[in-house]
Amino acid sequence: MTESGRSRNDIPFDGSTPIGAVPLESILCTEELRNRPSRLPEYENENRALVALASALADSPRTVLQTLADKVFEVLHADSAGLSLLTKDEKRFYWAAVAGAWQPHIGAEAPRNFGPCGDVLDHNIPMLFNHWERRYPYLSWAMPLADEGLLVPFYVNGKAVGTIWAVAHDKRRKFDAEDLRLLERMSRFASAAYQVVGSIENLRLEIAAREKAETAVRELANGLETQVRVRTGELERSTRDLFDTNRALETEIAERKRAEQELRRSEAFLAEGQHLSRIGSFSWRVATDEITWSEQLYRIFEFDIGVRVTLELIGRRVHPEDIPLLNDMIERARGAVSDFEYEHRLLMPDHSVKYLHLIAHGSRDRDGRQEYIGAVQDVTQRRLSEEALSKARSELAHVARVTSLGVLTASIAHEVNQPLSGIITNASTCLRMLAADPPNVDGARETARRTIRDGNRASQVITRLRALFCKKEATAESVDLNEATREVIALSLSERQRNQIILRSEFADDLPVVAGDRVQLQQVILNLLRNASDAMSAVVDHPRLVLVKTERDEDDHVRLTVQDSGVGFDPHAADRLFEAFYTTKDHGMGIGLCVSRSIIESHHGRLWAAPNDGPGATFSFAIPSAPGGLTGVGTHRDIRTPAVTDAAENL
Repeated sequence: MTESGRSRNDIPFDGSTPIGAVPLESILCTEELRNRPSRLPEYENENRALVALASALADSPRTVLQTLADKVFEVLHADSAGLSLLTKDEKRFYWAAVAGAWQPHIGAEAPRNFGPCGDVLDHNIPMLFNHWERRYPYLSWAMPLADEGLLVPFYVNGKAVGTIWAVAHDKRRKFDAEDLRLLERMSRFASAAYQVVGSIENLRLEIAAREKAETAVRELANGLETQVRVRTGELERSTRDLFDTNRALETEIAERKRAEQELRRSEAFLAEGQHLSRIGSFSWRVATDEITWSEQLYRIFEFDIGVRVTLELIGRRVHPEDIPLLNDMIERARGAVSDFEYEHRLLMPDHSVKYLHLIAHGSRDRDGRQEYIGAVQDVTQRRLSEEALSKARSELAHVARVTSLGVLTASIAHEVNQPLSGIITNASTCLRMLAADPPNVDGARETARRTIRDGNRASQVITRLRALFCKKEATAESVDLNEATREVIALSLSERQRNQIILRSEFADDLPVVAGDRVQLQQVILNLLRNASDAMSAVVDHPRLVLVKTERDEDDHVRLTVQDSGVGFDPHAADRLFEAFYTTKDHGMGIGLCVSRSIIESHHGRLWAAPNDGPGATFSFAIPSAPGGLTGVGTHRDIRTPAVTDAAENL
């Protein structure tokens, strides 16, 4: 059957799947059609249409396809109707007959591999589409747009050759089960019409060939001598052509050999590349559990190359703790997921451990069976490097803590001196009371209690300082952020006094606890307080104020904010503040905020900075609260330079 040429109103199309195209399931309404209220059959109209088609098949077979489109348009009360036929190369559909609003598009073409007609043939069932231009953008050129399109495949000798379809261009017309029945019945007539048109076309070609042969015989009889000369010339040309063909064949053979050599070279490059990058490839047919590995993957698992690979064999190498991961991956794959990605470990015969990263993409073969193509990379060295990097970061964090020790020396002396002074004063008072006549035992007992209290206070100061500056691994525990912040504020008291800084704290009463390393979180808070103090060292025209605030944050997080009234920073440099070795201080090292961000991110939180509306800047971090955590107890108070010490209070 001849193919229609492209019309002047042809629909431009691209056979590739466009980015953002919606999935097929989102535009299918076939199940909804079967559940819609159905109109009553109109057998009289149906019979008249079939009689007209039969007459057209007998009287006007060349136009029977257009007659069929007209009758579908009439019987289904559609806005447009037509037939789409596969081209001989089966790569495209062309609209062989169209009736209704889309009649100007007759002869238009659409891709076989990406379009509603192709989907109907692929699934071998009728389909009802809704606004198919959302998945097939090229159909937006066919105006007016289709609101619904009902398509039914038809066959010749068991092979699908096209679709018969009806279109509604607005929501007033909704197809139902009766429309589907009529269209399926018309599809059987379409098969017959297709064969008749094909037979007529073949007969026309046969008659034309026979007339041409008879003309050739007459010409041969009338000019045999001429034909002999022509034939002789043709033989000579054929001989030369054969010689040229032989030479071309030799050239082709040589080029093929070179191509095979290049292919082997490429395969060698690929194998070597996989070896160097520690990446192996595989395929897995889920239905048959047929698994194919590259040589590099055999090397990664340390199996003999060529050994039949099974899931059981793979399970023998997987680390016992990661067997549940393997089972989960297999279960998901059998559930026909499109892609999956996993990391798991191997336990080798020498008891060494390998870390693997697997990624696979699912597709279906010609028989519709699920198959995964994927790659496996040995990331053991990367994991070891990450562990080394984590250890280096821990070392850097420890260095940052130790650098704060010199600044806090005065604070240490101040914190310890107060309870020691109290101990001396209370001990002296106790001795005087015992030496009195009679001895004041009750007073001596009270001063002894105060001596014990001040001794415990001194011990607690030393314990807090040792915890803050000792070098130990991070441990996760429930942390009351209010309490941890108060301890840091107490440690930095003398520095604030020296720098004439007024600190105000606003701690949330209902603040939930967080899960994390108490010492690391205190290090971050201490660094933010020190930065705030440094930022206000040159301020002389307004009070040096620092606000420390805790509160609940969104997504079940807890936020801590340190706001100062210092010199602030350039908003354009906000992102660089957290880079390693970047500092705005004259004598800064540029590691404090970098280490602080690393600590907060290791707690699954984030640290950020923003300039104030007035002077100064605000630094905040937010971390997740502990699951089912309790809440701490907060207070609202000002912390200023005290006028009276505890030692004086005990006098």
